[in-house]
Amino acid sequence: MANGKLFILAAPSGGGKTSLAQALIEGSPSIVRSVSHTTRAPRPGERDGVDYFFVAPGEFERMAAAGEFLEHATVFGNRYGTSRRAVEDRLAAGKNVLLTIDWQGARSIKQQLPQARSIFILPPSRQALEQRLRARGQDSAEVIAARMQAALSEISHYGEFDVLVVNDDFSAALADLQAVILGNGAPKRPLGVDIAGLLGG
Repeated sequence: MANGKLFILAAPSGGGKTSLAQALIEGSPSIVRSVSHTTRAPRPGERDGVDYFFVAPGEFERMAAAGEFLEHATVFGNRYGTSRRAVEDRLAAGKNVLLTIDWQGARSIKQQLPQARSIFILPPSRQALEQRLRARGQDSAEVIAARMQAALSEISHYGEFDVLVVNDDFSAALADLQAVILGNGAPKRPLGVDIAGLLGG
């Protein structure tokens, strides 16, 4: 059996990464998502072992020290990591594995596994990104401002990714992702977004 392929999906906060990944996997049995470990508390509706493996900080640090993560990072004060064994086992079973991580994790994994294909999800505009962050209704104005700055910082690393996809229309963005992962490796649509404008240039 041929090994599966590894895909990395990253996006700024509010970029729609989680929803796109879920729809992609639900419609494509050959793709599985690698479930990350995290020290943060579950959000409403999240399930342990499905959305994340929720672990105590001490257990996370033990795993990191033992080299059990392909990558790990601190994001907004919480720790996140990708299990090396879980990814390797799924690839060996012939599954295409989708990692939903941040740009730091993407950089780390590309250094170790350069054959991985990395995809970055862009919002169509700064206004759309801020509106999505506000629409969550979970964060204070200060947290939203911090997330907005962090999102713009993440977007500035777009050049490190193999493929860019714009999430201006969910169905179209999903079709672009399917084309990259299941098709010829390129989105169906041209980029169509002003990245300099996104970054305030």
